[in-house]
Amino acid sequence: MPRKIERGFTLVYTGDGKGKTTAAVGLCVRAVGRGYKALILQFIKSPQRSYGEQIALEKLGVEVRQLGIGFTWTKTPEEHREAFKTALAAAKEAIQSGLYDVVVLDELNNALAITSFPIDDVLPLDEVLDMIQNRPAGMHVVITGRSARPEIITIADLVSEMQPVKHYYEEGVPAVIGIEF
Repeated sequence: MPRKIERGFTLVYTGDGKGKTTAAVGLCVRAVGRGYKALILQFIKSPQRSYGEQIALEKLGVEVRQLGIGFTWTKTPEEHREAFKTALAAAKEAIQSGLYDVVVLDELNNALAITSFPIDDVLPLDEVLDMIQNRPAGMHVVITGRSARPEIITIADLVSEMQPVKHYYEEGVPAVIGIEF
């Protein structure tokens, strides 16, 4: 039986370096190991692809939902806008349900940072902030992705910034299965 979480924290993993989702996945593994229930909602990743973290976490009983439709250049702005609207509704429902001890909003920062098409009406920052701040008291919320908004950083209890020092991408090596996805 897990200990009751007295106070939930907001944790943000951001920056241009690799490891933001990986850090959130590690946190979920630790939480599940302690008997907590975790959920990962992915705002950009599409169910059309498989991801190593999803495969592993589902074996541990962690639900991972890909709510996005992929990179912003692979679909139309309207398709992305509809996916973000649906993802926000799913996040609100999951958080308000109180069924989870840890909810990861993977790549939410990326979605909120989009400027190539309007998102403010389908992913309003004030609604996102309200959802995070008015969650059940004992729930931890983890937010990942590049370019965290200052407002997200302000309400966070922990912010870790991943910074690249060296990466094999610079040598032309594409994403590696088992490491990037």
